[in-house]
Amino acid sequence: MSASSNFLENEVLDHVLGKGARDYPSPPNLFIALFTADPGEASSFTNEVATTFGYARTAVTFAAASSGSAATSATVTFPTASGGSFGTVTHLAIVDSATHQAGNQLFYGALTASKTVADGDTFTIQSGQLTVSLA
Repeated sequence: MSASSNFLENEVLDHVLGKGARDYPSPPNLFIALFTADPGEASSFTNEVATTFGYARTAVTFAAASSGSAATSATVTFPTASGGSFGTVTHLAIVDSATHQAGNQLFYGALTASKTVADGDTFTIQSGQLTVSLA
């Protein structure tokens, strides 16, 4: 995953180049949000999976960056779909808020293969299987 949101691109540029307030702190916690369509660079979160059947954003941690990329340092396990389907998940995003359809999207991208999360299924990202890079 190497697509950065417009929000993050502007914050990083201002910080590194000494412009703007240069006040962007490292988020204390990061979360994965799942989407049924491309959220785009300026996500309004309209395509985020609905909370109707137990979906919730899930915390994620990353190992230190090396060679321009960083990978997840632990398995990310979402709540099990209960009473219905999450739908077909096509994209995910790294965000700075646990609150559904809120916060700032930082990075986003398409899954290698879409995944239908049916009633009783659990969506999981294995440790090391999600990598973020700056390209």
